[in-house]
Amino acid sequence: MAVKSSNVIARVEPEIKEQAEAILSKLGISASNAINMFYRQIILWNGLPFRPSIPYSAPKALDEMSKEEFDAKLSRGLEQAKAGEGVQADEFFDSLKEEILKSYV
Repeated sequence: MAVKSSNVIARVEPEIKEQAEAILSKLGISASNAINMFYRQIILWNGLPFRPSIPYSAPKALDEMSKEEFDAKLSRGLEQAKAGEGVQADEFFDSLKEEILKSYV
């Protein structure tokens, strides 16, 4: 039995296509299979399988910050510590986990 298929034609920025296909390749998934999976999820969820939104600004890693940004963060932290605005380590790590999870939603 022959498999029927339809073509999907979409314009995508070349660098976006390249980056996405590199990731798909690492996962062992072709672009066609990824699109098929995406369409199946649209059907399953009766809409987009994710919430379109502006991502929450996740904390930056040290190598993503300029020296000025890093120095400003250190200065702010020192001022907060001097003013007694600190929090317990457990509270801090719980809130950090929440921030990180929000950035992936």
